[in-house]
Amino acid sequence: MASVALLCPRRIWCAREAARSVVGLRGRRGHATDTSTHTSPLSEESREGGSKHVAIVGGGAAGFYTAARLLAKTQGSNKVLVDIFEQLPTPHGLVRYGVAPDHPEVKNCMSKFRDVAEDRRVRYFGNVKIGGSGCGLTLQALQSVYDGVVLAYGASRDKKLGIPGEDGSGDRTGVLSARRFVAWYNGLPAAQDLRPDLESFDKIVIIGHGNVALDCARMLLTDPDVLATTDITAQALRALRRSRIRHVEMVGRRGPLQVSFTTKELREMTKIPGLRIVSDVALISDQCASEAGAEYLARSRPLKRMMDLLLKHAVPPSAGGGSCPGTAADGGAGKSFELSFLRSPVQVLFDQKWDSSDCGNDSAPAIATTTVPQVLRLQKNTLEGPPDAARAQPTGEFVDVPCAMVLRSIGYASTPIEGAPFDSRRRIVPNIGGRAIDANGELVPGLYVAGWLKRGPIGVIATTMQDAYRTADAVAVDMANDAEKGARCVPRAVIDARLAELGLDKATAVTNADWKKLEAYEIENGSRLGKPREKVPSVQDMLHVIRS
Repeated sequence: MASVALLCPRRIWCAREAARSVVGLRGRRGHATDTSTHTSPLSEESREGGSKHVAIVGGGAAGFYTAARLLAKTQGSNKVLVDIFEQLPTPHGLVRYGVAPDHPEVKNCMSKFRDVAEDRRVRYFGNVKIGGSGCGLTLQALQSVYDGVVLAYGASRDKKLGIPGEDGSGDRTGVLSARRFVAWYNGLPAAQDLRPDLESFDKIVIIGHGNVALDCARMLLTDPDVLATTDITAQALRALRRSRIRHVEMVGRRGPLQVSFTTKELREMTKIPGLRIVSDVALISDQCASEAGAEYLARSRPLKRMMDLLLKHAVPPSAGGGSCPGTAADGGAGKSFELSFLRSPVQVLFDQKWDSSDCGNDSAPAIATTTVPQVLRLQKNTLEGPPDAARAQPTGEFVDVPCAMVLRSIGYASTPIEGAPFDSRRRIVPNIGGRAIDANGELVPGLYVAGWLKRGPIGVIATTMQDAYRTADAVAVDMANDAEKGARCVPRAVIDARLAELGLDKATAVTNADWKKLEAYEIENGSRLGKPREKVPSVQDMLHVIRS
C-alpha cells in the first residue's frame, strides 16, 4: 500500500503546485511576510501546512453526515477540508425530495446539515455533475486532486417488475415508479414532467409493502386541505385537489408477517378521517396464531404490535369492506385502503371492459359495463418456509384488479460511476467498512463510499447517519496514518486552479450562500400560503432566483 501511495500522481503534482502557490501568493502581495491583523483563510491555511482535502460526491444525508463526522474527528494538525459536490443546485437529497411532506419532523436533520455547510472547512458545489457524458469533472479528475474521495450519491433508479405492459402500450402509460411519484409531489426537477393519472378512474394499485408505498397511499387518500399546510408543491396539490382517487390497494407477494413498513406509518393510515382499512383478517389471524408465527412474533415485538394494530382496524372484504371501484356506492364510506397479501403482478392490460359484478362485493349495485384505463392481473401465491425466510410460490390462480394506474414500489437501485468498482448484482460499490475495493478484493487507495451506495437502499435516516459516521471514521484514520498525506498542497487556491483546469465552472456552480438565498425565497413564498416553504421545482428557475 505504501509503495502505491508514493507513486500517486496527485502527490507529485501537489508538491510542485503547493510550492508554486506559496511563492505566487507572496509575489502578488509584494511582501515576504504580512504583519496586518487581518488574516485571510488562504494565508491561514498556508501557515498551518497540515490540512488534507476530501471530496464528497453527493449532497444528501450520507454526504452531509460524512462531512459532519470528519469535522468532528479531524482537528488541529489533522484538520480536513471538505468539498461537497452535488449535481442539483439544492442540497439534502432525499431529505428534501424523498421525505413525505407531512413528515416535517424527519427533516429536522437539515438544521445539522446547515451547521456543516456553514463551517469554514466545508464548501458546497451545487449544480455540478461528476462523471457521465458531457461532464468536465470525472471521478478520476477528483482523485488526482483530493487526498480522498467519498462516493455518497445514493440510489437514483428503481427496480422493475419485468412483466408485460409495465412499459406501457402505444400512447398508454404503463407502471409508474413510486420513487418518481414521490419526487413529483416533493418538487424534484427531473420528475416534474410526470403526469400521474388521478382522474380517469377512482382506484390506484401500489406494488410493494414498504414505507414508500405507504407514503404514496397516504398522499393519495389524505384531504388536500391538510396537505396544503405542508411543503408539497403547488402543482402536485392542484392535481390532488382534482383527483378522483378514493381507493388504494397495496399488493405484496408474501404474507402479513413479511411486510417492510413500520407501525408508525401504518398508524398514520388509521388516523385518516373516514378511511376504511381493508385486509384479509382471517389470513392475518392464522399467520399470527400459527406455531411458527407466534414464535416469530415473540422475537419481534414491533411486528407483534403492528399486527395487533392491523387486526384492530381492518375489516375483511367479505364484510362489505372491499372497495368496488367505478361505482357510486362503496359501503357508506368515501375512501378505502386495502392491504392485499400473497399476490404477484404478472401483466398490465389496457382499456379493458369492467363492471361492478367483477369486484367481488355483492353489496355493490350493478352498473353498466365501462372501460377502465388499466387492469392489473395478479397471481395468487402460497408461502413456503419459516416466517423469517418465507418464499412466495405461485398457484396458477389469477385475479384482475381495475385501476387508473399502477405504482411500482419494490426498491431503489444505485448506478455506477465511471472509474469506480461496482457490484452490478448488489448495485453497490463493493467495500470493506466504507473503503472501496476492486474486483480482486484489493483496497482502492483514497476511494470511499457511504449511504445506500455502500450498503444498498435500506434503513432510515438514522441508519444512514451511523453508516456515514463509520465511513468518515475510516477516512479520518487513513488521513492520520498516512504520513505521505501531509497536506503539502494546503491552499485551496491550488485545488481551485486544478479543478478549473479539469472543467469546473465556478460561474455556474451553486455555493452555500446561493442555496441560502434560494431557501429564503422558498420560505418567504411559503409563508404567504401558510406553508413551511414553496419549493422551486425547476433548475432554471432556481438559478434565476439565485442570480437575480
